[in-house]
Amino acid sequence: MAVTDDETEPNEPEHPFAPFVRTLGRGPGRSRALTRDEARDALRMVLHGAAEPIQIGAFLMLLRYRGEDAEEIAGLVEAAREVSTGAATPVDLDWPSYGAGRTRTAPWFLLSALALAQSGRRILMHGSNAFSQSQSVGDALTTLGLRPARDRADAARLIDETGFAYLPIAAFAPALDRLLGLRRLLGLRSPINTVARLLDPFDAKAGVDGVFHPAYIETHLATAERLGRPRLLLVKGGGGEAERNPAKPLTAHLYQRGETRSTLTLPVLQPTGGAAPSLATLWQGEAAETTIVIGTIALALLALEPGLDPAAADRQAIDIWAARRPLAPANTPKEP
Repeated sequence: MAVTDDETEPNEPEHPFAPFVRTLGRGPGRSRALTRDEARDALRMVLHGAAEPIQIGAFLMLLRYRGEDAEEIAGLVEAAREVSTGAATPVDLDWPSYGAGRTRTAPWFLLSALALAQSGRRILMHGSNAFSQSQSVGDALTTLGLRPARDRADAARLIDETGFAYLPIAAFAPALDRLLGLRRLLGLRSPINTVARLLDPFDAKAGVDGVFHPAYIETHLATAERLGRPRLLLVKGGGGEAERNPAKPLTAHLYQRGETRSTLTLPVLQPTGGAAPSLATLWQGEAAETTIVIGTIALALLALEPGLDPAAADRQAIDIWAARRPLAPANTPKEP
């Protein structure tokens, strides 16, 4: 049977996903970003297995090549949230961790989150560090005698009991985790990384986030605005994490619903000692305290408390760190 030059049957109907690829990839002057509705429909098809693998790869790389668009990302986040629903609990702070920095050591920001939780804040950290060459959050928890949550219900229980839970994206949105994993085949991150950071799976009162490239700051803030997030503090952090380098001044970008966006200048902090050999020894006070942990506590406080100024946040952070208590190992949940 004769076929056309593109090796498709002359009367074969076009695949339903093809228009999304065509819209993104038509070429100079003809291609465009997807609308919010189109982006939502496209990722919905991908997540429900209605797109072919070759289409998914083309889709993700065309999104990357064109550059991230806030309307487009908002639609993608809405589709992603549809497959990440389930048990939840009230949360004060959403803390995504999807960094893959090659020069990082340990995730010091984890100690900041745990100290904040002991001070009465309710924190959900979620993420994947699959492409990081440093210690992952999951492994770091193990060294502290803790564990990641195994699903959304387990995360809700841990937050109710301790104020903190780390929920790997593979445990609550495995389809998204598989898309993140395509970096191994494509060689590049895709906008799904941004989508995952903005998931806010438990609808927290506030969020703190870090990006690796400054160009993503505007996309994150504009997307949060379109999604109606209550509050988001964003920084260019080490390895793309929400972590404060105490040796450098830092600009924090703040979005709050219904208000004009603003920036906060965080000053250099005076070092109190060298880097600790491990997270556990630093928590236990067996090593010189490092200001990276205290500075990151202050960063989170600025996200949590409207009207708080950086100097007051730094003072509160010192007190919170000084008041930390021994970590109680989390019980393994019973099998359902």
